[in-house]
Amino acid sequence: MSIKDPKEVFVWLLSDVRQASERTTKIFQELSQVAENPDIKEALEARVFASQRVNEKLDQCFKLIGAQPVKTSGRLQETFLEDFRKELTQIESPAAKHLFVLAKANHLAHLRIGEYVALIAAADMTGHYGVGVLLESCLADKLAFVERTRRMIRHMVEGRMAARLAA
Repeated sequence: MSIKDPKEVFVWLLSDVRQASERTTKIFQELSQVAENPDIKEALEARVFASQRVNEKLDQCFKLIGAQPVKTSGRLQETFLEDFRKELTQIESPAAKHLFVLAKANHLAHLRIGEYVALIAAADMTGHYGVGVLLESCLADKLAFVERTRRMIRHMVEGRMAARLAA
């Protein structure tokens, strides 16, 4: 596909994020299915719900700019999921599995954050300020998830350290 102007770059980037968001929702669904800790499972299920709302906002972005999504490769998410599945089978400790699931969820969210930052700049550059508002709300959602995940990791580590000190 030949890209000729900033709007076409914007549509391509938005398409990539929309397709990645759909795959990310599926990844979070899979992560929640393998999460053994009820708190982590609940957080990931909430993440699936929030991700579905993000997908709706991205669809609205396409409506506002009067464009249809284009097909992108999406290989990055597929590789991420393949590696996650393979690596998870090698972890035996439940606590280590919990930490691994949270770390991978956080990793994926940070990847999305970088994409949204670029998309917001592209929306501004192409004069689609309403789209920028929607994308900012998607970015805020990702940032909130990262913060919650960081707190869950910290809480898990503090609990393990308290158990060691008590022993």
